[in-house]
Amino acid sequence: MAIFLHSIQGVVIIIVMIALGYLLASWGWFSEDSTKLIARLVTQIALPAYMISTITKDFTAQKLLATLPGLRFPVLNMAILFGISFGVMRALNIKKSHRGLFASMFLNSNTVFIGLPVNEALFGNSALPYVLVYYMANTTIFWTLGVYLIQRDGPQAAQFNWKQTLSKIFSPPLLGFIIGVILVLLKIKLPSFLMSDFTYIGGLTVPLSMIFIGISMSNAGLSKMRFDRDSIGILLGRFIFAPVLMTLMLIPMSMPLEMKQVFILQSAMPVMTNAPVVSKLYGADADYAAIMVTETTLLSLIVIPILMMIVQLDFLH
Repeated sequence: MAIFLHSIQGVVIIIVMIALGYLLASWGWFSEDSTKLIARLVTQIALPAYMISTITKDFTAQKLLATLPGLRFPVLNMAILFGISFGVMRALNIKKSHRGLFASMFLNSNTVFIGLPVNEALFGNSALPYVLVYYMANTTIFWTLGVYLIQRDGPQAAQFNWKQTLSKIFSPPLLGFIIGVILVLLKIKLPSFLMSDFTYIGGLTVPLSMIFIGISMSNAGLSKMRFDRDSIGILLGRFIFAPVLMTLMLIPMSMPLEMKQVFILQSAMPVMTNAPVVSKLYGADADYAAIMVTETTLLSLIVIPILMMIVQLDFLH
């Protein structure tokens, strides 16, 4: 019961901030430009500062190096999910114009805007290296395979741009992570005033992320939510196939329990908020993507406490 109450408390913290963003957006506080500004503040300023401050304060070189081999698990998980998505598409007869976007949303999860705050609320800063390992795999696969799949749904022939892809993969959050790791490995201590700045700026990450999600949900419109074949398939992928597959992979592994718990939770996060943006850019069905971001985000508030209870059971030890 204590575990369940802790899980609920962590999710309630998230819900309150999402609700604030939703209400403020409903009252007309945010224009399209201000919403983009919040997203840029989080991804390009707050999150890199958060990475540097947290990694350099809370982690040792030994602990960081021990987490990197875990990268193979999210990569393998998403590779298998990609294969499963074709079977689900065929079983549910997903329409051709949605198949690329369907596969991308089926295998990629929202590891930063939802995953980071959720894991921080549930586990604290000790979960950060595991969150970041999953993030590295997820962001690389989304900006390569995921974007290619979404392009296939658009009117133009799908193309792969290495320069653009690398700029997306080596994004400010990942660069912040790399800088933090280098500082720890080389035992470099930054000036205290600079660390204080990184801490204050990094503190914006969680509340702004949640407010952004609330704004996105308001803009998508809850009235547009639907439960048809296209949406049910994504819900199955995000909340059933992904965590079950990850759990089966990790049960026999000898690795820190918290890494197992974080990976399972990260695998079951909602659809990436980048999916509607990329869909709009390449002429795919951006409304479908936006609706799935909203649906999976709302349902994750129910799924996360349940998963949190499951990952605390003895079978993972």
